[in-house]
Amino acid sequence: MTDLAVEHDQLRPLMFSIAYRMLGSVAEAEDVVQDAFLRMHESGVDASSPDAYATTVTTRLAIDVLRSARHQRETYVGSWVPEPLLAADPDPSHRIEMDETVSVAFLIVLERLSPLERAVFVLREAFDYPYPRIAEIVERAEASCRQLMTRARQHVHDAQPRFPADDGRRTAIAGAFMEAVRSGELGALERLLAEDVTFQGDGGGKAPAISKPLRGRTQVARFLGGLLRQGARLGAVVEAVEANGQPSVRVSSADGAVLSVLSVEVAGDEVVAVHNQLNPDKLRHLGDVGNLYELLRSAP
Repeated sequence: MTDLAVEHDQLRPLMFSIAYRMLGSVAEAEDVVQDAFLRMHESGVDASSPDAYATTVTTRLAIDVLRSARHQRETYVGSWVPEPLLAADPDPSHRIEMDETVSVAFLIVLERLSPLERAVFVLREAFDYPYPRIAEIVERAEASCRQLMTRARQHVHDAQPRFPADDGRRTAIAGAFMEAVRSGELGALERLLAEDVTFQGDGGGKAPAISKPLRGRTQVARFLGGLLRQGARLGAVVEAVEANGQPSVRVSSADGAVLSVLSVEVAGDEVVAVHNQLNPDKLRHLGDVGNLYELLRSAP
């Protein structure tokens, strides 16, 4: 039997990478990995392929969690946005490959998939597993897995921007957006927004956030302007970071507590979406989290 104490550090990044893509939640992914290790310890591991067994156990547990989470997200307060995964996260297991399949926009799209569709898509698209192996993991026929993948790809294709920006252009547009946010230049900010840009905030009922997404350049620009004025009143600190492989903004209180993380989605030469994560439960893995309600009550 494989010594899990020895294999732990090697297996954990792989297991977290699968679970996070499946669930869009750092906390839930960590729970799945912990549960997977427990089950592996109890049942024993084939020493010749511990990574294969770890992948199987992690994927099946994530499917179970996702099935239960679907009902929870249907009753979630306001918009649901994934938990941000920062490139500078000190936990070694969180330093996964930051490709398109972990971007906030992509994880939101994956929410449209059934648990099995999502598992097949993640294993095939992100990890390039062959269909026979995927079939073993999800306990379905190979032909069924191919059908699941076809449906998943169609859902993803229908929701993706028609003209995604290349890495260089995306970085430039996002950088200009962040500079406009830092400087408070609303005119420059509005010029960077697509005509049908969307803005959504995830407060989960535990932080002040809009209940429904906003759409349209003027409406979103005005709302962002209001956020900038409010941030200035609170003495908030705005910092450019990389989250989920995308240019993002971390907003902290004057004492350094995290208040929100905004991710910027770019297509062509415009910002097409802004996703604001304010739910304190979804920010705790980033360090101390501020209480926005309390800050707003005590602000001058």
